[in-house]
Amino acid sequence: MTNGFDNKQNLVRHLCKFIGETVIIFTASGGISGCGFTGVILSVNCDFVRLVTQQGTAPTCPLSDSCCGDFDNNDTGGNNNCGHHHKKRPFVGSVCDIPVDSIVAFCHNAV
Repeated sequence: MTNGFDNKQNLVRHLCKFIGETVIIFTASGGISGCGFTGVILSVNCDFVRLVTQQGTAPTCPLSDSCCGDFDNNDTGGNNNCGHHHKKRPFVGSVCDIPVDSIVAFCHNAV
């Protein structure tokens, strides 16, 4: 009996029911990882659970890579910055792959 389940396959089957849901997974590890991983389950296979632990921000300009009228720019030369490409790299979030064999506790909403 592993992790309170008859076998690894039963744990994986249980985890699959929560794809798309926010959960907390605790692992047999030390340091900050011992505090658990909170995120939305993206996928589950026999070896790993993939969580989105932090989502990225929305696009700054949903219409294209450039936006007109950069309000943060104090350009007084009459240039409205059309065609100016923002050089800031967008925050794309973070993903965490957790080995199924290291899971010691799985927390989810009851409803």
